[in-house]
Amino acid sequence: MRYPAFLPPNGTIGFVAPSFGCGVEPYRSGFRSAMEKFSRLGYRMDLGPNCYAQEGVGISNTPQKCAAELMEYYEREENDCLISCGGGELMCEVVSQVDFDRIRRARPKWYMGYSDNTNMTYLLATLCDTASVYGPCAAAFGMEPWHPALEDALRILTGESRTAGGYDGWERESLKSEENPLAPYHVTEKRVLKTFVGEREAASEPLCFQGRLIGGCMDCLVNLLGTRFDRTREFIERYQKDGFVWFLEACDLNVFGIRRAMWQMEEAGWFSGVKGFLIGRPLCFGQEMMGLDAYGAVLEVAGRKNVPVVMDVDLGHLPPMMPLVTGSVAKVSVEGNEIRVAMEYI
Repeated sequence: MRYPAFLPPNGTIGFVAPSFGCGVEPYRSGFRSAMEKFSRLGYRMDLGPNCYAQEGVGISNTPQKCAAELMEYYEREENDCLISCGGGELMCEVVSQVDFDRIRRARPKWYMGYSDNTNMTYLLATLCDTASVYGPCAAAFGMEPWHPALEDALRILTGESRTAGGYDGWERESLKSEENPLAPYHVTEKRVLKTFVGEREAASEPLCFQGRLIGGCMDCLVNLLGTRFDRTREFIERYQKDGFVWFLEACDLNVFGIRRAMWQMEEAGWFSGVKGFLIGRPLCFGQEMMGLDAYGAVLEVAGRKNVPVVMDVDLGHLPPMMPLVTGSVAKVSVEGNEIRVAMEYI
């Protein structure tokens, strides 16, 4: 596994928009505020041509132009790391235009984003043996004031930290809007982790497990599954001695969509060698359909693995989110509502 050099003091942060850009509110104001904040911290900016573009469908520009920007800015010496402007809908079409052999030959560089950016963070690890950061997108850094999760994400990029932990509260309903673009996370809900070993609830048991981190947004992962970009089985074989910790979260999937996705990944052999699961709160948090909730949706497959399953983790679309280094070897410790993910770059 290749690990990029860290963002140095007074270094340059590159911004790209291979998914949605920052051309409309509240993202435009959030992005501008983020750059002001980074500038005050001493960093320079290197903006790709699509950061403010609105020419695409669910992405900033055409797939060809998004892919060209992504490859150029990944290879550029003028920036030290890349943060995606935002998530979106059709980054999968951009992937079709990306030359991953070029990415593999390039000097490794930290790329951070989540949601639709799974199409890059996951493939960097599985296709290019290059670690990436599943973490917040650019506009989030414009909030006033920063939530500790954003400080943690920056500390991962700079190398000041290799550890992630949970946060006291989470946001069910955002206050961010066109009129209030810099609103901080509206953390009204208390974090309550639900832990299982297999299908058995393990609320009072301390848990500790270890493996190489792999995962992302389930909506994107099952879309990649079975395509020419799916080299997950080869990745698993390559690192089988480490075992794997899968981190998963869902955006548009309802509880039945989550259950179908878990079934599909299991049948494709993706969960071979799994040592544990970290499951983020899905966007459909609290949903129940025909007697199925999010816990049953995951545990139907994960529960049969007889490994720790930690649910309602701070990941993904109901912020805040822990920044996780895809491809790193993580030691996960959970006791009650406290979680610690210590990542080794080996």
